[in-house]
Amino acid sequence: MTTVSIPAGWPATEEQARAVQDRLRERVVLDEPGPPPGTGHVTGVDVAYDDERDVVAAAAVVLDAATLAVVAEATAVGRISFPYVPGLLAFREIPTVLAALDALSRPPGLVVCDGYGLAHPRRFGLASHLGVLTGLPTIGVAKNPFAFTHDDPAPARGSAAPLLDGPEEVGRALRTRDGVKPVFVSVGHRVDLDTACAHVLRLTPRYRLPETTRLADSLCRRALRDSIGR
Repeated sequence: MTTVSIPAGWPATEEQARAVQDRLRERVVLDEPGPPPGTGHVTGVDVAYDDERDVVAAAAVVLDAATLAVVAEATAVGRISFPYVPGLLAFREIPTVLAALDALSRPPGLVVCDGYGLAHPRRFGLASHLGVLTGLPTIGVAKNPFAFTHDDPAPARGSAAPLLDGPEEVGRALRTRDGVKPVFVSVGHRVDLDTACAHVLRLTPRYRLPETTRLADSLCRRALRDSIGR
């Protein structure tokens, strides 16, 4: 497990954080299709918090994209680096997530974030932020649609409906299980939306949420418990 300090010069105010978003958002790449589903590696990242103790734990779990077998994993623990502000959650998570990715013994390939990419009020959620900082292809898969609207997809697995901010499509509501509530997929960096949705369907052979998210969630919670126990 890697221990992380808050980076020097890390934004401390909402104004500073929004200025960073504005600067980095211009570097998001939207004209690449991304790695084909079922090839290479795909990595899930997630975080768990203990706000009372000011601790955050991050996990990165690498899967073989063809078999979904785990081939590497790593965790990192540090201080919470930013207060809770909707729309700025990446600033609470990025330092420990980056440390967990850096600690992996295998290249991560495509990174799947438990959250948003372009489906974000400022079009720069965690998946986009992480993608720009690392150069890796990234997508966001969220459990709810945030502030955006969508029609209900058809009941069958694989059905989708645009996730909309007014007339703009910022992602898709994607049905990963027959008759089960959809997940909300958005582009992060260096992947198009069709490819992102195809990856998510490959990553959900049994459950609503991607295997990447499920495994990373379990691992970061375990890392948080172990850290607090020490």
